[in-house]
Amino acid sequence: MLDPQSEPDGRLSLLDCARTGDVEALGRLLELYRDDLAMLARYQVGARLRGKVDPSDLVQETFLEAHRDFNQFRGATEREFAAWLRRILAANLANLIRHYFGTQRRDMNLERELIDSFSELSRISDRGLMARQETPSQHASRREQAVILADALRDLSEDYREVIVLRHLEGLSFPEIARRMDRSEDSVKKLWARALARLRRGMKATP
Repeated sequence: MLDPQSEPDGRLSLLDCARTGDVEALGRLLELYRDDLAMLARYQVGARLRGKVDPSDLVQETFLEAHRDFNQFRGATEREFAAWLRRILAANLANLIRHYFGTQRRDMNLERELIDSFSELSRISDRGLMARQETPSQHASRREQAVILADALRDLSEDYREVIVLRHLEGLSFPEIARRMDRSEDSVKKLWARALARLRRGMKATP
């Protein structure tokens, strides 16, 4: 049975309680985002910092900062709160990238790139690509599904990832995707079919 607190109204209720100074409500609210943030962190850590950073540590650091700086959150909705958490996560990841790649100056372009990437991946997951896969992973926990999806997307080639983003995130038609990718419509349809097949195989192959 779905936890009612995981629904948008339940999250908003916890957010309202947290605004009154209810630390327990804030903690419960943050836990509802752990799986989503872990998926985002795993995706980018795998792409940039493989073997150097534990995604769960990034998420925990994000939670600590969210607790500390919650009074600075100015949004009013669950969506705005989720975006705020993604910004904190992006800043933390950008700091690690600077550390490991030897740059000291804060790179706002990098942080914006990470935020955009996080938003795209979140919306792809929300649009239900998982529901298209008829494998035992459908019955896995939400956390396991998020990890599987992040790994599979990370391992796709750039053109496969792009066609999935354009089709399932931006909701473009095949003619629109063809113009965006400078391909024929028939070529785009075949590319999309191959990309989905590869994504599903990648998810199915994950232990």
